[in-house]
Amino acid sequence: MIKSKERKADFGEVFTSEREVKAMLDLVEGETCRIESRFLEPACGDGNFLIEVLRRKLEVVKKRYCDSNLEFQVASFQVIASLYGVDILLDNVETCRERLLNFYENFYESTLKQPICEKLKISLAYVLGKNIIQGDAISLRTSDGTQPIVFCEWSFVSGTKVKRVDYTFENLIAYQPFDEQSLFSDLGTEAFLPPPIKTFGLVNFLKVSDE
Repeated sequence: MIKSKERKADFGEVFTSEREVKAMLDLVEGETCRIESRFLEPACGDGNFLIEVLRRKLEVVKKRYCDSNLEFQVASFQVIASLYGVDILLDNVETCRERLLNFYENFYESTLKQPICEKLKISLAYVLGKNIIQGDAISLRTSDGTQPIVFCEWSFVSGTKVKRVDYTFENLIAYQPFDEQSLFSDLGTEAFLPPPIKTFGLVNFLKVSDE
């Protein structure tokens, strides 16, 4: 599946069909049903893989939290925050973000039978703006080559409070082993902790865009 012969020739752009997407994700079905499990698509296109991961995770959220708006929103934020993508073409990046947000909005309104909370929508749009990035996953840098790709880790620390920690893509894949005792030392030499480039204070999940 291609958009044009020129894009395929210039960027090697080929889109995976829905059938193949589902078959491949079935191989890691357990992870696609874990709300907190993070997924990175290094050549995300307009989001075919990420949309299906989102759909599967939201079905879990629906089963667990449809009776509580707040718990539904918190779990939804965690799901959106667990999805990451990189694509070299800006139009793909923008379309991917829009598809994910629109899919979630429709799911929210059909599940809870009410319009989406506007503050939640703004927060999720902000997270997607940070998580779905224009860049080159081979060079690990932005498309113009001037900056490293940076990903944000979003973690619930206390109730509805979220902590954001930024890492470069390069550091995330070039793990450095611990050289001293630590919280994770019992995991042996397989435990790694990439150095962050910036850490943010705790903030309510509906106000992450205020940072």
